[in-house]
Amino acid sequence: MKPAGRGASVTLTRLEKRFDRVAAVAGVSLDIHSGEFLTLLGPSGSGKTTTLMMIAGFEMPTAGDIAIDGASVIAMPPYRRNIGMVFQNYALFPHLTVAENIGFPLKQRGVTKAERTRLVGQALELVHLPGYDERYPRQLSGGQQQRVALARAIVFQPRLLLMDEPLGALDKQLRENLQLEMRRLHADLGITFIYVTHDQEEALTMSDRIAVMNEGLVAQVGRPEDLYDRPSSRFVAGFIGESNFLPAIVRGLEDNVVVAECDGAILRAISPNKPACGDKVMLTTRPERLRFADGAWTSDAPQNRISVTVTEAVFAGERCRYMLQAAEGTAMVLKEPSSAAIRRRAVGERAEIAWSIADTILV
Repeated sequence: MKPAGRGASVTLTRLEKRFDRVAAVAGVSLDIHSGEFLTLLGPSGSGKTTTLMMIAGFEMPTAGDIAIDGASVIAMPPYRRNIGMVFQNYALFPHLTVAENIGFPLKQRGVTKAERTRLVGQALELVHLPGYDERYPRQLSGGQQQRVALARAIVFQPRLLLMDEPLGALDKQLRENLQLEMRRLHADLGITFIYVTHDQEEALTMSDRIAVMNEGLVAQVGRPEDLYDRPSSRFVAGFIGESNFLPAIVRGLEDNVVVAECDGAILRAISPNKPACGDKVMLTTRPERLRFADGAWTSDAPQNRISVTVTEAVFAGERCRYMLQAAEGTAMVLKEPSSAAIRRRAVGERAEIAWSIADTILV
């Protein structure tokens, strides 16, 4: 099955949704490109699902505009927007067979029975469920039901597919398998996917771009690696992955590098801004980017260094996780691969840790 043309583009302009006096969405502007996989990522209450429901037409915006392929759809009812939709609870009809569930949107559109049979068969092939036509939802596992819901959402060949936490009810291993299936399906169809999740790992795995939402606004939008390596705020750094936060005082500037003092050590950080000397700032770096400086690890890249004491050591299979404390009390986490060739550290041990200046960001 091939989509009718490429995926739709979606433009959100100062989009707002208020419930009484509470702003669920507080002015979101976002350009979603034709054919891309964009994820709206954020904690509960951040406005991501409300934004998705407004794109679908199930919620009416309080203000702002939604354009699909350049044309406003604010006044258009959901059934005329020709959008595929997948929900977390599958929303399958229990009294209909798999084929009847998948064919339902085609029947609503007046597609002939012969053509419905052909398109349902193609959709079942796409989601790897051929031969399941006559089964009922109660005869399927959770993962199979979600595949049927996906097939129903794409069978009428929409140019835009919206998904609201579709894998949230599944166990971890099945969820990870279906994440890869979603990526494959996106590549096969070439249509635009807008996906809502609170699961950061899911977003990083699947997306072309991620829009991180917080308190009804987009905090940052970009490719997964950009958000992970270059978070623009403490919220983004803390929500995507695990981060160390180091309070520091600016002591100088070297081109685009901020020189700051933290726990008696001089650290350097990448910053898009130029804070003034004496400013209190927050530096961040990822736990897996830190290394014990007296170990086998070496690097030619410019490094930050700081003295610490090990306060907790946890063996976690493929990694060892250490809680560290700097001289003036700043807590840090270091993660390193678990290997017989790497000496494990003991609680109370003093050490120096090092990491690249390029992995130190001012937020």
